[in-house]
Amino acid sequence: MYPRSFDYVAPASLDEAYAVLGDDSKVMAGGMSLIPLMKMRLFSPGLVVDIGRIPGLDAIDESGDHIEIGALVRHATTASSDAVKANAAALAVAASLTGDVQVRNRGTTCGALAHADVAADQPAGALACGAVMVAGSAGGSREIAAGDFFVDSLTSALEPNEILTSIRIPKAGPGEGSAYDKLGRRGGHSDYAVAGAAAWVRQSNGSIEAARVAVTGVGTRPQLADGVAQALVGTDGSDAAVKQAAEKAVDGITVLEDLYGSEEYKAHLAKVYVARAVKAALANAG
Repeated sequence: MYPRSFDYVAPASLDEAYAVLGDDSKVMAGGMSLIPLMKMRLFSPGLVVDIGRIPGLDAIDESGDHIEIGALVRHATTASSDAVKANAAALAVAASLTGDVQVRNRGTTCGALAHADVAADQPAGALACGAVMVAGSAGGSREIAAGDFFVDSLTSALEPNEILTSIRIPKAGPGEGSAYDKLGRRGGHSDYAVAGAAAWVRQSNGSIEAARVAVTGVGTRPQLADGVAQALVGTDGSDAAVKQAAEKAVDGITVLEDLYGSEEYKAHLAKVYVARAVKAALANAG
C-alpha cells in the first residue's frame, strides 16, 4: 500500500525544523518506524519534516555526570558505543536487538523512543536506566523523565511542535549495573518483544540499595514495574529474592492479549524476563 499524499521538507537546522512543525506534521529521523505506518495509512501527516540532514545531532557525548545521545544516533551506534555499554548496558543491548541489520544502521534511538511502540526494546532500557528526554521547540527546550514520556500506544509526551533532540542518561556509579532481555515475536531475540524487561540496580554491602525495572510488549506502553523495584530494595539479590520480586512484574499494568499470546501467557513471560533482566543487571553490577 502507498501512503496518502504529503508535503516534505528537509530543514538544514533545528530552528528551520521548529518553524514548520505543527499539528499536521511528523518528524522523521531514520524513517524506519514512520514510513511503514504511513504505508499502512495508520499515520497520514500532511507534512513530513526530515531532520536527517541537520548537523550536530549524531553524536554520543559524555558530559559531567551523564551521557547524551543525539537525535540522529543510529541504533547500531548506540549498541556499539563503549560509553553506552559502560553506563547503560540495558539500552545498548536493547539497541542491538532492535530490528534487523538494515534497521539498526538506518533507524535512530531517539526516533524509536519518540515512536513509543508498545513492544519496542529501547524504551524499556531508557526507563530502567533513568533516562531524561530533551524536547526542543521554537520556545526552547524542556526535560521529560522517561517515566512520564510514554503515554499510550504510539503516543509520547512530545507536543506537535517539539522534537526529541537527545536523551540523557546518568553515568553508572559503583555497584550499579543494568540489563535487558526479551522473547521476540519470531522466537529468540528477533523482532518486536512478545515480552521484554530491563533492569537497573545499585548494590552496596551485599544488598540492593536501589532498583528500576521496566517491561515492554505486555501492556499499552512500555512502563516501569515499580512493584518489582520496591520488592528488590533491601534484599540480598538472591535467586529466591529475585523470583519473589518478579511476581510483581505486571502489578498495576493492564496486560493485553494479542496475536502472540493470551493475557496469562504474556504476564507469565513478563515475570520470567524480569527475573532474567534483574539477575543479569546484578551480574553486571559486579
